[in-house]
Amino acid sequence: MIKVKNYEHKSSVFLSVHPNDAWEFVADFSNMKYLNPTITDFIITDESGDYKHWKYTTVYNENLSHWPYLPNYSTAQFEIRSEPEKEEYLIDSFHKTCMFNGFYCLNSISEFKFKRSNKGALCTETVIYECPRVFSSFCRREVEFQREAIIINLKNRFNNL
Repeated sequence: MIKVKNYEHKSSVFLSVHPNDAWEFVADFSNMKYLNPTITDFIITDESGDYKHWKYTTVYNENLSHWPYLPNYSTAQFEIRSEPEKEEYLIDSFHKTCMFNGFYCLNSISEFKFKRSNKGALCTETVIYECPRVFSSFCRREVEFQREAIIINLKNRFNNL
């Protein structure tokens, strides 16, 4: 099947939240099961660095939101960076997601930025993901569902503090 690259871009402002607080919460993968309801389990397999530049690798399992009977697993490498003097915080990640017991795999890249805005934290995520052309509508719905769930759950987290 021919894979094509697709793009998804979302921005949201979290009122009265410092960008560092939102960034720290998202950067800790143990919070992903709360933020992204499709993730069922994970393990951190490697990590290095310090608070300003931290890297880790995780293997996680998830069920698709629109077709939960097709479980998949992913290996993801995260690079977490902070530039407090600019009040900019970044999470870059590369994901290899495999289905059918590893027979078919797709790649995606995400850049999640957290910056100061006049009202709080401006969070912007850009995702570039592969998908077979024939399933492009299905893949887009899946990516949109996960991105929207993360934003909604982040807002719930910080609005309840």
